[in-house]
Amino acid sequence: MKQVRAKEFTGRHMLIIMVLFFGTIIAVNLTMATLANTTWSGLVVKNSYVASQQFNEKVEAAKAQSALGWTPVLGFSEGLITFQMQGKSGDKIELERVTVVLRHPVGESADRHLTLVRQPDGSFTTTDRVPDGVWTVETTAVPPDFPAHFTTRRLELSEGKVL
Repeated sequence: MKQVRAKEFTGRHMLIIMVLFFGTIIAVNLTMATLANTTWSGLVVKNSYVASQQFNEKVEAAKAQSALGWTPVLGFSEGLITFQMQGKSGDKIELERVTVVLRHPVGESADRHLTLVRQPDGSFTTTDRVPDGVWTVETTAVPPDFPAHFTTRRLELSEGKVL
């Protein structure tokens, strides 16, 4: 019978293991960093210092907006967004104009700015159909004699329907 001799573990073997181990980690990190860099701008605000200075003003505006007791009603039908504002008693609030910004949660390339058109019943509707996907809908409604009313809502669409 032939005798098999055990191979010796050498420094060369250890070097190969270390290079493969750390090479794998570095390759994965570079891949993840590249994907993260190409799919999201990382921009939350253009100037964080200015945004921090405006924070208290935005809080006060939100308190004033909440004190009015108005309820934004955002609807979606056949690929179109509809919007109207209701008062505390359910009556419609007259609005001068309504604008909508559709933002993808990741990336800015597909963002859309829409101006809604007033309908005979006082509501506002988009003229362009909204494509499928996940959207953050930022609505600015401007009533006469009041500051603009801001709302944000998440909308997930598939095959033209809200999920």
